[in-house]
Amino acid sequence: MDHRSAARKIMRSKAVVVMDGAPPAQGRTLDIGASGMSITFDSKLAVGQMGQVMFELFLDGKAQIMTCRSKVSYCIFSGDHFKIGYQFSNLDQPTLASITKFLR
Repeated sequence: MDHRSAARKIMRSKAVVVMDGAPPAQGRTLDIGASGMSITFDSKLAVGQMGQVMFELFLDGKAQIMTCRSKVSYCIFSGDHFKIGYQFSNLDQPTLASITKFLR
């Protein structure tokens, strides 16, 4: 089952997710698209939960830290971890521009 509508690009970097009312959690990014991304985690998250997703995006050889307000769109147990899909909400223009440039 695939919830993606837009093109995705594989991206492997560290991510920190701070869900509303929860402490920061470390994860690893899997891929990113203009409207969202997927991250692997050790713990389960509820679909519909909101939070901040922070990750490194490499553009022009430099790492940029992105922070995106996001909503959990799916959570799938995969082997020894959870694969969690995030849908970005209200991306600011500079963040959207950086993600769009990365996707090219």
